[in-house]
Amino acid sequence: MNAELDLQGSFIQSLVDLGVSRGAAKLIWMPLPMVLMLIVATVGVLVCIWQERKISAAVQQRIGPEYIGPLGLLAPVADGLKLVFKEDVVPALADAWLFTLGPIIVILPVFISYLIIPFGQNLVISNVGIGVFLWIALSSIQPIGLLMSGYASNNKYSLLGGLRAAAQSISYEIPLALSVLAVVMMSNSLSTIDIVNQQSGYGILGWNIWRQPIGFIIFWIAALAECERMPFDLPEAEEEIVAGYQTEYSGMKFALFYIASYVNLVLSALLVSILYLGGWDFPIPISLIANWLGISSTHPILQVVTACLGITMTLLKTYFLVFIAILLRWTVPRVRIDQLLNLGWKFLLPIALVNLLLTAALKLIFPFAFGG
Repeated sequence: MNAELDLQGSFIQSLVDLGVSRGAAKLIWMPLPMVLMLIVATVGVLVCIWQERKISAAVQQRIGPEYIGPLGLLAPVADGLKLVFKEDVVPALADAWLFTLGPIIVILPVFISYLIIPFGQNLVISNVGIGVFLWIALSSIQPIGLLMSGYASNNKYSLLGGLRAAAQSISYEIPLALSVLAVVMMSNSLSTIDIVNQQSGYGILGWNIWRQPIGFIIFWIAALAECERMPFDLPEAEEEIVAGYQTEYSGMKFALFYIASYVNLVLSALLVSILYLGGWDFPIPISLIANWLGISSTHPILQVVTACLGITMTLLKTYFLVFIAILLRWTVPRVRIDQLLNLGWKFLLPIALVNLLLTAALKLIFPFAFGG
């Protein structure tokens, strides 16, 4: 991996240029990725929760949070503080070790997945060459924590919720991976940076959503199912199993589940924007805009503006997808568990497999258009 292509290499080189030894610069860098991940994910979750409250209120023709800070912006912070100070209760007959370990196993893989997310050009914590494969592997760990939490609670509703979560994740993990493999095949790389770069140069016409419309739909449906969003929230369906695997949880342990669900939603939206919507790429190529304005594309000011707008573009695409996910929650009814599993195994899986084979065939026939 070329260290100069990622945030780590740039940070270390900047400290070296200031006179710090390379060893000391690496030592200073070590805790920063975790701090950056926590800050980015926490801010993303707070924005997502506020967005959910306001959009839900608008759909139901009410105002939503308004008095806790301007426009209710501090409502998510108030929720977080409430959960921090709430009593943490462990059921008497629960397995205390597994009960505590479950939420940690659920949230850790999601946080670690942010390592490979590029928020802008050269703005990624670690440009791992197998970034997409790493994300797929990490996402497979989460159901273990959900099943562990449901089993350890010693509650029939929690156990049912854990079993549903495991079955749902297994059902949608394979179509999700197959749809991603089609994009990887076109990009000839597992690196998220390379996937975005492969879509740049032609503006909106170069984005993968036009070459992979079926893969985009499959990925988005499977991602919503992985995040357990409506209409796929069967593992915590209140009308059937109280709160599923979360039934016996309170305090910070419940907060970990709450945070993990929203962090996972933002992560899924980020991945959709990176894999199918060009990431930080603009709908109109920057070089074309520079020519219209009579500015050289290598001008330092233009490069700084492009970097800032690239981050903005990534976040706009991401939160537009979050908006769609929230809108679906209040407009689509919940499916039954048998319908959920049938959709994954009998519908999405065969279509994802055909889409992958079709992509391979088109890559051989039209190598220029499909990344040959």
